[in-house]
Amino acid sequence: MCVTEYFCIFCLWLLLLKYASPMFQYNFPSHLSSDTREKNQTITEFIFLGFSNHPDMQGLFFLVFLVIYLITILGNTLIITAVVVNPVLHTPMYYFLSNLSFVDICYTSTTVPTMLVNFFQEKKTISYEGCLSQLFFLVTCAGTEGVLLAAMAYDRFAAICHPLRYPVLMSRRVCAYLAAGSCLCGLVNSLVHTGLTTTLVLCSSNEISHFLCDIPQLLKLSCSDTSVNEIALYVASVFIDLSPCLFIAVSYMLIISAILKIQSAQGRHKAFSTCASHLTVVIIFFGTALFNYDRPSSDYSLDVSILVSSLFCIVTPMLNPIIYSLRNKEIKGAIKKLAGQWRLPGF
Repeated sequence: MCVTEYFCIFCLWLLLLKYASPMFQYNFPSHLSSDTREKNQTITEFIFLGFSNHPDMQGLFFLVFLVIYLITILGNTLIITAVVVNPVLHTPMYYFLSNLSFVDICYTSTTVPTMLVNFFQEKKTISYEGCLSQLFFLVTCAGTEGVLLAAMAYDRFAAICHPLRYPVLMSRRVCAYLAAGSCLCGLVNSLVHTGLTTTLVLCSSNEISHFLCDIPQLLKLSCSDTSVNEIALYVASVFIDLSPCLFIAVSYMLIISAILKIQSAQGRHKAFSTCASHLTVVIIFFGTALFNYDRPSSDYSLDVSILVSSLFCIVTPMLNPIIYSLRNKEIKGAIKKLAGQWRLPGF
C-alpha cells in the first residue's frame, strides 16, 4: 500500500468522523407517550463513571494511558512507514500488517483522547451525538480488525499449504479485495448497531458506568424494548466474531498439519516463525474480546469492566506492533534501518 492510498483512507476517515454525527439524529417512535419523549429529549449528554472509584489516582491514570497511547501511535506508525518505504516488505503479509496497524491507530484514537481530557474534568461528559459517533467508530474498528485477522490467517494458509499457487491466490487484487472487504464488514456491522441504538429510549439515567460508549452500556440505560438490538448483537457475534475465529482455527489446523509434514527441522521452524506473531495477536484480540463481551452478568463490577475494556480497546493495539517487531526479523530490521536514517548526526 502506497503513501497516497493511506492518505486517501485517512482523509475518508476524517470525513466520516466529521459528518457521522448528523446521521445519528434521534427519531422518537410514534407510540411513545409525550412524557417519555420529553424525558428522553432532556438527555443531551452522558456522564462517564469510569475511574470514579479512584478520584485520587486521576493523575496516575492520565500518565499511564498517555504513555500507552503514545507507544501505540509511535509503534503502529513505525510499522506502516517501514512497510511503505522498504521494498522487501511489499508482500501480502506485510500489506495486511500495515492495514492492521492503521486500524489500531484509529481504534485507540476513538476512545483514548476523550478519556485523557476527562481525567482533568470533575464531571466527565460526552454529548449524545459524540457518544454515538464514538460507538460507530469503535464498532467499525473492532469488526474490521477481527475480519482482517482472518484474512491474514488465509494469507499464511496460502503461503504454507499452497506455496506454488501463492502468487495467484494472494495477488495484489485479491489482497485489496480482502482488505476492503474487512473494512466493509466492520462498517456495515457498525451502521446496523448504531442505527438501532438511535431507536433506544433513554429515560432511566444518563450515567454510563464506563469510560467509553459501547452497546451494552447504552442498552442498560434504555427503558424501551431492546430485543431487536440484542438479536442484532447475537447475529453480529456469529458473523463478525465467531466466524472469523473459527476460520482462523481451521486455517491453523491445516497450517500445523502442513508444517509437521516438512522433513527438515529448520524448515519447520521457519514456517512456524512466520505464523507465531499473527497467532499471538489473534489469541490476545479474540481472548480479550470474548472476556469483554461474553462475561456472565454476575461477574460484573466497575473496576473489572474497566480493566477488561482497557485490555481490549487500549492495550491490545499497543501490543500488536511490539509483538510483530519482537518476533519478526524483517520488521525488526526495517525499523532499525528506519531509525538509523532518522538519527541525527553526532548521535
